[in-house]
Amino acid sequence: MTSPKQKTIQTMKPETAAKKLGVLLSATPAEFQAGVVSRDELNELQSTPPAWLADLRRNGPHPKQVVAAKLGVSISGLTRGGITGPLTTAEIDALKAENPAWLERERSIQAETRKEALRLKQR
Repeated sequence: MTSPKQKTIQTMKPETAAKKLGVLLSATPAEFQAGVVSRDELNELQSTPPAWLADLRRNGPHPKQVVAAKLGVSISGLTRGGITGPLTTAEIDALKAENPAWLERERSIQAETRKEALRLKQR
């Protein structure tokens, strides 16, 4: 008989963990940026986020994929609109209120893309 194998602990780089958490790595605490994150630690952060994580998710700065989702556009659409860096929630809300022409155009492109994807899925 063979002896049971030790369960290896899965770890990930802070960049990967930040992406999975939907936050900007540079805005996280230094101890988060410096270490590795285990799968169990990531699950714990997701289920009961500490104050710093809840604050980052609420106020930002947010990474591009989160900004794009909040504005209802693609990441490419952000770039075409001149948004190249992270934005705070207040900046995103201001953009929504201003509703510039590029944002309207990119939202309509995103809506058409989703409609086409749904049409192809239903085939």
